[in-house]
Amino acid sequence: MEECTVESAASGEKTTEEAKGGDEGKKMKVMVAVDESEGSMHALCWALDHLFTSTGGEVPDKTQALGRLILLHAQLPPYHLVHPVPVGPAVYATSSAMESVRKAREENSICILERASKICMERLIKAETVIIDGDPKDVICGATEEMNIDLLIMGSRGLGKIKRAILGSVSDHCAHHAKCPILIVKPPKVQP
Repeated sequence: MEECTVESAASGEKTTEEAKGGDEGKKMKVMVAVDESEGSMHALCWALDHLFTSTGGEVPDKTQALGRLILLHAQLPPYHLVHPVPVGPAVYATSSAMESVRKAREENSICILERASKICMERLIKAETVIIDGDPKDVICGATEEMNIDLLIMGSRGLGKIKRAILGSVSDHCAHHAKCPILIVKPPKVQP
């Protein structure tokens, strides 16, 4: 049986595998993309239950031995509030309206990440939070590459084929364009 120990974040000691020159002691960086949907929170719970569990006794911070968990929320950019009128000039939003929209977006993002962080804290898991502006399809893939993520976990909204074709699916896009492995967690089945 192979000997495998994990590096203690407090002591900074190398693992047995690292001392031998292996990669097994490397801490995995897992990113979970979260939004306001129940599907993304279900994906987070799945990740915590299946990837960040402890086989030994209760450890105050299980991620100390298992790796890093990063919660990412991609918020849509504040497109200029322009409503083109079929005939005549376009109507632009005032700067105070744009500021209100910016504040509301920021508050919404903070609430989403607080909800996700609370789920992590209840399970004694420490997580980092990141908010990125941009189209979720693009910024999630970019963030995984920039942050050298080992595994991206996303929820699925359970869109049908027609809705997915019309609306587009962020998880489908990331599955084809992310530079790291991706796990898409389907929503729980609803009991009749």
